Amino acid sequence: MTASRTLRVALLVGIAIAIPAGIWLLWNFDPNAEGNPFPPCMFRAFTGWFCIGCGLTRALHALAHGDVLRAFSMNPLGIITLALIPLLTAWSWGWQPRWLQPLMKVVMEPKLWLVLLPTYWVARNLPWFPFTLLAPG
Repeated sequence: MTASRTLRVALLVGIAIAIPAGIWLLWNFDPNAEGNPFPPCMFRAFTGWFCIGCGLTRALHALAHGDVLRAFSMNPLGIITLALIPLLTAWSWGWQPRWLQPLMKVVMEPKLWLVLLPTYWVARNLPWFPFTLLAPG
């Protein structure tokens, strides 16, 4: 077995352990409740502003409980990106169907993320509608 293949197998085993463990934590502990085991956002604690990931733990908690709309309201970009991760992983590992090429051409472009992430970060901190919809609820 090559080193690359060994690394992929180890990564898949790690994912197979981490995902159920994370779902178990999110199912059993409410990040909205006092004394939960999840760390608070340090950026928000220091600045009072929302970061790119603010609300993601609460969104994943809602998702673990099947509440997709609440999850999306907590961190829309995080939920969209979460949905893209399996496709991005499969694509980078060689599964590249022709029908997916237009999407991957856009999503795999670093310039997209270099513009999207800072724009999202600023936009979710603007106090006007519709930007207030981007702030965690």
